Amino acid sequence: MKIVVCIKQVPDTNEVKLDPVTNRLIRDGVPSIINHDDKSGIEQALRIREQLNDGSTVTIVCMGPPQADVALREALAMGADDAYLLSAREFGGSDTCATAIIVSTALKRIGYDLVITGRQAIDGDTAQVGPQIAENLNVPQVSYAEEVYVDKDKNEVLVKRQYEDRYHMIKLQMPCLLTALQELAEPRYMHAGGIVDAYNKDITVWGFDDLKDGLNPDDIGLMGSPTRVVTSFGKMQKGAGVKYDVPAEEAVDIIINKLEERHLI
Repeated sequence: MKIVVCIKQVPDTNEVKLDPVTNRLIRDGVPSIINHDDKSGIEQALRIREQLNDGSTVTIVCMGPPQADVALREALAMGADDAYLLSAREFGGSDTCATAIIVSTALKRIGYDLVITGRQAIDGDTAQVGPQIAENLNVPQVSYAEEVYVDKDKNEVLVKRQYEDRYHMIKLQMPCLLTALQELAEPRYMHAGGIVDAYNKDITVWGFDDLKDGLNPDDIGLMGSPTRVVTSFGKMQKGAGVKYDVPAEEAVDIIINKLEERHLI
């Protein structure tokens, strides 16, 4: 069984700043990390491989600049078998649609039974790339996965999908794609031996020329992206709120009144 996990290297959002002219993230000098949901996807893939214990493999795919090599080596140090970096000037400026086209083209060449992506990236929060990849691959998909069970004999995946105040249990045939919640699996720590092994492995780098047979230049990059950023803004700061120094009985009445005012009860 071939499990492929698509990851993104993102800026540490605690230190993100926005360019007031372009409305884009300022990434220079900002430390980068593996997107949280994606890292949970890596862990889930490793657990499935360990559960099957039949020679199944975990492959990591990341589209980004050359420095995304660091994120891929972190995934290798966690225990992934191999990794691919999709990096080219032609890919720069791609929105979610163009990114999904590039990644799905690479996946077709790599091969897959199960594809796992993060639900969404913390630098964009669109939650679009995973489903768009599935559409390009024409495979069934389940988003917001919080538990995953694989039955290789039946070639099936059973997914517990988070849904508002309840959950769905969805069964689908492989090949398929899942988008992982951060709660899906707690990522393991790298160990010293894994880090050494990761830096002794070769990462396959594919540029435009390696994928051009499946790509139309008009559909990728900044010019091929239908999305245009109009405005961006940081997290809004909440007010200090109102403090009440009253006995418990009065506090209960105040809380109930406030909840009723907001139509929460």
